[in-house]
Amino acid sequence: MASIARDRGVGASALTAAHFLLLYAAMLVAAAGNTALQSVMPAIGREIGIKDFYVAIAYTWSAVLWVLLAPYWAEKSDHHGRKTLTMMGVTGFIVSMTLCGIALYSGLHGVIGAALTFSLFGVFRGIYGGLGCATPSATQAYLASKTRRSGRVAALSALSSSFGLGTIIGPAVAPLFVLPVVGLAGPLFAFALIGLVVVVSVALWLPNDRYGRRVGHGAAMSYPSLASPPTGASVTAATQPRRQKRLSWKDSRIRPWIIAGVVAGHAQAATLTCIGFFVIDRLSLTAAGSEGPIAIVMMAGAGATLGAQWGLIPRLGLKPRALILSGALIAAAGLIGTTLSQDLYGITTGFAVASLGFGFTRPGYTAGASLAVPLAEQGAVAGVITSANGISYVLAPALGISMYGWHHDLPFVAFALVLVGLAAAGRSRLSD
Repeated sequence: MASIARDRGVGASALTAAHFLLLYAAMLVAAAGNTALQSVMPAIGREIGIKDFYVAIAYTWSAVLWVLLAPYWAEKSDHHGRKTLTMMGVTGFIVSMTLCGIALYSGLHGVIGAALTFSLFGVFRGIYGGLGCATPSATQAYLASKTRRSGRVAALSALSSSFGLGTIIGPAVAPLFVLPVVGLAGPLFAFALIGLVVVVSVALWLPNDRYGRRVGHGAAMSYPSLASPPTGASVTAATQPRRQKRLSWKDSRIRPWIIAGVVAGHAQAATLTCIGFFVIDRLSLTAAGSEGPIAIVMMAGAGATLGAQWGLIPRLGLKPRALILSGALIAAAGLIGTTLSQDLYGITTGFAVASLGFGFTRPGYTAGASLAVPLAEQGAVAGVITSANGISYVLAPALGISMYGWHHDLPFVAFALVLVGLAAAGRSRLSD
């Protein structure tokens, strides 16, 4: 493990491999727990008898709080102690998952009604959105303060990769926790217990940083979702000087890139919200037992996106404009393929192709916006990119599931056409 830390640039710092793993685990559990919910919530909603729309918007309040408060906690990471904020974020995750699990368990067993169940779920998810968003910035700040400048970018990149890994682990293990006593609410309790192990480990073995801290600050990270690991914005912001002038997305240098990112992000968030319900309906599954096939599809999507971002993009050497144009068209083809599929294999393949395309678009607009401004404004543009990433998960889920209620194929076909339009507009409006 020490060799891994050295390879990532951690070994040349005051941070040991064991301390790095504690920070990594704190980030990993938040991402894994979030995507685990996405694989079981369609089944829970159908089992309780709540409309699909309300299942989708139950996440909205959490996403809003994340977008609003992530920059606040990033700013406060220097003042309250990074270890303290890390523990606060993971504790918020534990409390949220536990209370959400209790609410859903009560609803599944008829103790409370469906409307109250998902109202409580939405409120309790807000704890995760409001406090859990402190974890990324706090862990980044802790790592930055303990790492030499020469190895800081590599170390932060390694830490941020935990979000990507979590998007695969979450759906993969969620079905294993659907146990006889707790049923579909089991994954929530399981991840709460895992989070408890992590926060106790951090409390016991991560050195306190309140006194004698070196310079290092955290950056806001966008709302964690399936197959959407950070692509440099948060790492860039965490390595820039604290004082930055505010940069507007309307700035003509970055506006086309941010618009492209928001459009692609909405397409991904909307179709991701619908895919679990689509699997249940297209395969005529019962709610109980559908979490397994849903997890397979979501894992394939996460793996395809990570394969694009960690494997194909570094080897192909495509420029930002080419990444957006090709990614939008590939994603559109994948979404159309998903709607044409009649079995699990076809749905999995189609969604994986779509996710591969989205794996191109996000690094495309992130790199395009970053390259459009000088080095002195990298922290500022990273903040705009982070906001653009997070805002997609505020309205898009409700929009996607509303379209799904009209016709099951509609959100996939509609956003495929939007992506084709993005590719056509990008040919003239985007320039490397």
